[in-house]
Amino acid sequence: MQTILGANGVIARELSKLLPGYNTGIRQVSRNPRKINPSDELMRADLLNYNETEKAVAGSDVVYLLAGLKYDIKVWREQWPLVMKNVIEACKKHNSKLVFFDNAYPYGLVKKPMTEETPFNPCSKKGEVRAGIATMLLDEVEAGNLTGMIVRGADFYGPGAMLSMTHETVTKRLKANQAPQWIGDPKAIHTFTYTPDAGKCVAMLGNTASSYNQTWHALTSNEKITGEQYVRIACEIAGKPYKIQAIPKTGVWLIGLFVPPLRESVEMMYQFENDFIFDSSKFEKAFNVQAGTYQEGIAATLK
Repeated sequence: MQTILGANGVIARELSKLLPGYNTGIRQVSRNPRKINPSDELMRADLLNYNETEKAVAGSDVVYLLAGLKYDIKVWREQWPLVMKNVIEACKKHNSKLVFFDNAYPYGLVKKPMTEETPFNPCSKKGEVRAGIATMLLDEVEAGNLTGMIVRGADFYGPGAMLSMTHETVTKRLKANQAPQWIGDPKAIHTFTYTPDAGKCVAMLGNTASSYNQTWHALTSNEKITGEQYVRIACEIAGKPYKIQAIPKTGVWLIGLFVPPLRESVEMMYQFENDFIFDSSKFEKAFNVQAGTYQEGIAATLK
């Protein structure tokens, strides 16, 4: 049995499509789980409740922590440490291996390509929270109390990635015949992780014994794409003239006065004001796999 905590999210869906190929039972766990495959087992659970988390993990060989919380720093500070504690303790009790899908927030502002060796140096409140929970897991692994790994992705794009920045600023606007927008500097490099590539990567790592007790970067294209290039490709595929509206940090802050999720994004603007280069060559070399191109990924996303 392999259990997905945080069922129905975009990475969970991509992972669920691939796990049947590994001849494993699949348990989908969330407050309102849905089947991706006909044979999926469904279980309702609140990861803030240890007893419910422990029951959800029971009998699992591998547990994937793919849950998301409301994009609010108060919620993150209160709930993420508790979720991680509950999941770790449940996995230790049932001798389950743990795969945690994380983001790049713990690294902070990095002036060179980010690798698995990049130290944690968060420059945001959300980055501090993510660094804290990642360290909780790594400490348990180092102490020999848990078999686990962290798989870290860059910002998402891909089919069904409704919460991604590019969905709101590019995909939705092109479909509405509006000019795409880009927050921060559209001339800065910003690499993105394609969600089907992320799902494939997590499935392969979770089912490879030698992958555990270390950190991996999810499969991500090594193309150095800028916001302008992303939008230009999207406009070309959509058959629209190239247009782009750049929104600087002050603009995001002003809009955030009325749109809470954008208000929460202001502290993360450093990722879009500077080059953001995410390196997944460790995974590529270990598994001899290459990420899809942005041309292919954006085309699939726009469909």
